[in-house]
Amino acid sequence: MRKRNETILRQIPAALLSWYRQNKRTLPWRQAPTPYHIWISEIMLQQTRVEAVKEYYTRFIQALPTVADLAACKEEELLKLWEGLGYYSRARNLQRAAKSVVLYFDGELPSDTESLKTLAGIGDYTAGAIASIAFGKREAAVDGNVLRVITRLTEDPTPVSDAAYKKYLQAALTEVYPKEGRDCADFTQSLFELGALVCKPQNPDCKSCPLQGICRGYQNGTARSFPVFPPKREKRIEEVFVFLLQTPEGFAIRRRESGVLKGMNEFPSQTVWDETPESVLNEWGVYDFTEVKRKKYTHIFTHIKWNITCLWVRTGEVPFDAYSLDEIEETISLPTAFKQCLSILAD
Repeated sequence: MRKRNETILRQIPAALLSWYRQNKRTLPWRQAPTPYHIWISEIMLQQTRVEAVKEYYTRFIQALPTVADLAACKEEELLKLWEGLGYYSRARNLQRAAKSVVLYFDGELPSDTESLKTLAGIGDYTAGAIASIAFGKREAAVDGNVLRVITRLTEDPTPVSDAAYKKYLQAALTEVYPKEGRDCADFTQSLFELGALVCKPQNPDCKSCPLQGICRGYQNGTARSFPVFPPKREKRIEEVFVFLLQTPEGFAIRRRESGVLKGMNEFPSQTVWDETPESVLNEWGVYDFTEVKRKKYTHIFTHIKWNITCLWVRTGEVPFDAYSLDEIEETISLPTAFKQCLSILAD
């Protein structure tokens, strides 16, 4: 099967490059594809839709235009720029990597994949994307879009979670890359673009696909059966109290010490076991309080679902720092799981 697959792979570049140059989207990181810009965009695009990333990317680059600026940025400012994108470890790893680039690479991202992979948050995929798009190297970058395109082209039933298959595909694709230079950059992006615009997850537009002549999935009517995914894990469900503790100074905020979103700011919260809201407040030394309102939400993480009960409580004093709504909006980074609770104030 793999010899047959590799025959198909060798036919992709000629068919795809001209299509890409005629159909590619205008995206902010493509306007000035420096290594820094490509790196920031690729990290933001992990687990996040392109349309959602555009505004964040533009604001981020305006605030932190160089690797050195990112390395020197205060963490709270960095997390505020990232607020709403989720997966906050990406932002922290960006800064860790930026400090390494300043310290060990004279402030310039390295062009080879092995050096890139020494940096925090950069694995095989991101290293390949930076090397090919920013430096024109013959390096494949295999993400979900690429896996979907290739498994449909080849009717390959290997589960896409198979790490060995990803390694094989990365090596096999690299072998068919054009010569170093612009064609390499465009070929990497053409595979992304085909997966995003044509070979979509649910409704592939096979009739307009430039690769339909070599696509076994199209020819055999099986495209929608690929890629093959492993069985989904059931999400763990947690019941969570989130307290909007309003004092004369503002609303209480603290750093999470453990669990999901560890190290991030939060409105004080507690995972529910046998406790009541009153007992939780008492544990924090809050006895004199008035509950104003409750509201329920859900928030979905990768493997966990939070059923949130948000409680707006007025009290005189709390053992946490307090901030005004303006301060929270302008300077305090809050994950969406907590920030959504502010809507209770307007209900």
